[in-house]
Amino acid sequence: MSFTKDNTIPQNAICVPDVLLPAHADMYAWAVNACDQFTGDISYWREVENLTAGKLSTYHLIFPEIYLKDRPEERIKEINAAMYDYLNGGVFKEVHGFILVERSTPSGTRTGIVLAIDLEEYSFVQADRALIRSTEATILDRLPPRVKIRENAPLELPHIMLLYADKEGSVLSCAERGEVLYDFDLNMGGGHVKGTLISNAEEVKRVFYGLPCCTAEDKMLFAVGDGNHSLAAAKLCWEKIKDTLTEDERKTHPARYALCEAVNIFDGALGFYPIHRFIKTDRPQQFISGWNLEGNGHVAAVANGTKTELPFPENVPAGIALCDRYISSFTEKFGGEADYIHGEAELISLTAEGVGILLPSIKKEDFFSLILSGGNLPKKTFSMGEGNEKRYYIEAKRIK
Repeated sequence: MSFTKDNTIPQNAICVPDVLLPAHADMYAWAVNACDQFTGDISYWREVENLTAGKLSTYHLIFPEIYLKDRPEERIKEINAAMYDYLNGGVFKEVHGFILVERSTPSGTRTGIVLAIDLEEYSFVQADRALIRSTEATILDRLPPRVKIRENAPLELPHIMLLYADKEGSVLSCAERGEVLYDFDLNMGGGHVKGTLISNAEEVKRVFYGLPCCTAEDKMLFAVGDGNHSLAAAKLCWEKIKDTLTEDERKTHPARYALCEAVNIFDGALGFYPIHRFIKTDRPQQFISGWNLEGNGHVAAVANGTKTELPFPENVPAGIALCDRYISSFTEKFGGEADYIHGEAELISLTAEGVGILLPSIKKEDFFSLILSGGNLPKKTFSMGEGNEKRYYIEAKRIK
């Protein structure tokens, strides 16, 4: 349950974590982009691999999704071994506290707080109406590989970003800055990032708990902005682990708490962008001519770089659900393969081999009301920032 008997938010929903950071590393090589980015661009990840070769790097601790079908069992073993090597080799130092993260990109400077959440207060099941909840439909067949990656790992490295609604900016106004923990340029066009220890974590927690992101009938502290499936995998792993523990062990087991970055949805540098659809097919014109969506809105279909305007519902989430349904029926009948693409240029570059749909984005001002009123959005409805603005892996936390 997400509420106590008097309907207040439980005070353990947010936890102050023990964060692992590299004691001595080239930070430019250490931090790499989220594993679910640039899944259609092998050259991106090959460049990252070359940049990090022979160096301490989170690249050696994650599984880029572009390689999920490339010797996955062997890769997972290599990742787990690297994690233990880093833990046993003195690579990390431990910091107790929240971390204020300032990320500068072309969109501006986005400010977040690295903290931990109690997975007992999170659910990806819409009907649970959890205090911390998913925002998009969870694709169940995408969870087993993520669970496989996590289940024997001693560490987690988060690219999860949680959203909270704080129009007045009260959380960040309350946070007191302590030691600067890192301050460096990110590789691959990721901009600049600075991390500062927050010296009054308990006070910041209390301000979080006082946010009015709820209705009279429903309470929601955080909504998952990025990393829905990674957090869902953490939940499944915790559910499996906790059945083996005593009641006292469950309270403090590190796998119960997931490391995330929380960002105010009203942050001026937090952009909401569409996630486009690409269908690899040798029948692009048949896909376009068979389009069966209606509405006063519109989208563009792109085949071999040429755009065709198509009708689309004004209700964007409903339209995306219908679009996905049409794509599914088309590929079932004629074959082909669908993918989710961040960025218009990346999508257009692929359309010599099929057809792309340039989708509109939801408005972030409508985001919390959509989740509170309607539950999960269709899968891959939105993206927070462009691909190179996604969260880079810097911090880690023990889960064993």
